[in-house]
Amino acid sequence: MTRLVSGVVLAVAVTAGVWWLPAIGLQVLACVVAALAAHEYAGIVGGGRRAGEVGLALVTVVTCWWSASGSPEHVFLLIAAGLILVGADVIVSGTSIGLAAARFFGAWYIGLPLGLLASVHQIGGPPVTLLLLATIVVSDSSQYYTGRAFGRRPLAPAISPKKTIEGAIGGVVCATAFLCLVGPRVLDGRSAASFAPLGLALVILGIGGDLFESRLKRAAGLKDSSSLIPGHGGVLDRIDALLFAIPPFYLYLRGFGGL
Repeated sequence: MTRLVSGVVLAVAVTAGVWWLPAIGLQVLACVVAALAAHEYAGIVGGGRRAGEVGLALVTVVTCWWSASGSPEHVFLLIAAGLILVGADVIVSGTSIGLAAARFFGAWYIGLPLGLLASVHQIGGPPVTLLLLATIVVSDSSQYYTGRAFGRRPLAPAISPKKTIEGAIGGVVCATAFLCLVGPRVLDGRSAASFAPLGLALVILGIGGDLFESRLKRAAGLKDSSSLIPGHGGVLDRIDALLFAIPPFYLYLRGFGGL
């Protein structure tokens, strides 16, 4: 019951934010989510240094904010700043190269996609943004219920024992069908068939994002990234699939969607 209630509240809050917030407001919200997820990521990769965790959160927020602007020169500035921070983390703080690199990666893993989500909102507006979010929700839900009903063969037993091949197939079929059905009504002038490759990419990459975060948690001996959301774990647990799905959707809008 707790999971259901918190899930409904979260869905309503996200929908209201996407629909009613202006572009700048959603960009700020994306940065807040990025900071929370970065804090959880820092706890997963370890290190224990407060300064490193704060630095990761700050770089992640800046990455999120700048990636939402869509300015190519910002990417090079972020890379340069990140390399400087990695060097300072290793030389000044004595952090291992592996941990410093993991922190630098976290800023891109979390900040870049969330910034692109704000950019999707700026390009296509609330309906297009909700189309992406709804597709991932349909995928996750379909995987869960199809897996429970028909799941027999594990998809990645060493990473996520409860995920099944049957559940993954259910997610691919249902979410792609949803996108093909609703997509033409949100993005006028495009046939249902044109959304099929995009749907396949979003779902498959979303599954990859879910497994990637599961692998991080398993390596750290954690079940959830945090207990912030009752019954659902942490922020990173809720957006793991979305983080991998946002970039191809953004590229579709910019390169293939004509927006």
